[in-house]
Formats: sequence, structure tokens, C-alpha cells
Amino acid sequence: MTNPLEKAVDLDRPTASLHQDRMNACSRPWRTAAAIVCTAILSVAAPPRGLAGSACPADPEMEALQLPHLRKALSTRTEGVIVALGSSSTEGVMASDMAHSYPAVLQAALNEALPAAHIAVLNRGIGGQDAPEELARLETDVIAVRPQLVIWQVGANGAMRHADPVVFHHMVAEGVVQLRKAGIDVILMDNQRSPRVLAAVDHIILEDSLRDVAREAGVSLFSRSRLMDEWSEEGAKPGLFTASDGLHHNDLGYECVSQTLARQIVAAIEAPVTVAASK
Repeated sequence: MTNPLEKAVDLDRPTASLHQDRMNACSRPWRTAAAIVCTAILSVAAPPRGLAGSACPADPEMEALQLPHLRKALSTRTEGVIVALGSSSTEGVMASDMAHSYPAVLQAALNEALPAAHIAVLNRGIGGQDAPEELARLETDVIAVRPQLVIWQVGANGAMRHADPVVFHHMVAEGVVQLRKAGIDVILMDNQRSPRVLAAVDHIILEDSLRDVAREAGVSLFSRSRLMDEWSEEGAKPGLFTASDGLHHNDLGYECVSQTLARQIVAAIEAPVTVAASK
């Protein structure tokens, strides 16, 4: 059976066997000294003081998510179903194993935070894809599952392939319309801060496009780019969360992004219900 983490994805991805060996070694519960050595091996930049081991930076202030369908389902004791749609960052490339992919970490974090609920996060990430391919499989891979929430990570491969921003905007907007018509909440997720994404001159344009689609369609945006920029300003540089291929997250990156996203989702579910006053 082929390991999904070993598939060729994105653009000229380098062989990751050495990285995987290091990640596997660093995942073992060894002594503190060994953990510090592992962190140094896996990080492009040394962690700032107070961020040793697997600790994640504090969450910056972020715009609240709007998740009425997921919230309603959980309030009626219905199983929460979330589909994580995207490319290799969703699939979990460069994670030490699938348990360290962001959908798996997100599922564990949500169920821990909401013990009275049962939430499944389905991984629908396929490496190398972007808006055209993901839109094409939206019905079969996403809507057919009947989730209450879809997290759509999109734009990194488009940026590296110089996708037409107008076409990109149209495709994402079309996908959001389809999801909303199916009664599904939507979170758009933009790009990570990594050397290969930053080298793509179009990455800012596509990130702006995602923000515009979210605003125009009235759906939520979870901005990894802004999150990592805020972390960087606090001393946690992007290299700390980037794998050896210079593109994907490492385990710490997947962990920290997922934990922040989980807290945002929990906050949206537990937010007080606002009732408009009658006139």
C-alpha cells in the first residue's frame, strides 16, 4: 500500500525520507534535552525564548468565525461533520504521520474542548491541486458527505503556478455559492508563510482574493498568513513551523495552526446568541 505522505505533490517536491526519519525520532517521548535537540534539527530558525519544545505562540486577535449550521447541529446533539478540503497542506504532506496532519489534530482538539459533542473532521486534501481541481470534486468529495462545515484551504499552488487572479476568484466564489446553497458553513483558509510560497509573486494577490470572496459571500476567513505574520512579530519566525522542503508545515506548524483554528471554532460555537430587540 502506498503511503499518502510519500506521493509526489505540488511543484518539484524534494525527497523527504531524511526529514521523515528526523520527525519520527523527534516524536518519541524522550528526555527534555533530546526534545530540544530535535526542535533545533527541524527548525530553520531557532525558537524564541519561551517557545521551546512543542509550545505554540499565543493566539492573536482574529475576526470571529460565523458557523450557524455547525452550531445548530451540535446544540441538538447531532454529530458534527467537518470536511477539510484542500491540497497537500490539508492532506498532511511533510507531517510525520497522518495523525499529525491538520485535520486529525483539529478533530482531536475539538473533541477535547467539546466533550459533550462528537465531531468528525474528514480529510479531503489532495496534493498538487488548487481551485480548478477542488471545485471539480466539490459535489462528490464534499457536498455528498452532508457536512455542516467546510474548511477550504486554497491558493498556494495557484500562486506558484501563476493562476489568473480573476479566474481564481470566480472559481472560489462559485464553490462557496454551491456550499452555501447546500446549507454548509464555509471557512476559507489562505496560505502559510513559507519560503516557496513567499517566492511566488502572486501569493498576495490570491490571498487578497480569498479575503474578498469571504467578504462578498458573507463567509469566514481563517488567515494563516496573518496568523504567522503575528507570530513572527512576537519572535516565532515562520521557519520554526516550516518543514525541510521549504513549503509545507512541519508537525509543530500543523499543531499550532490547528489548535488556533480549533479555539476559533469553539468560540464561534459557544458564543452567546444575540436576539434582536423587537420594535
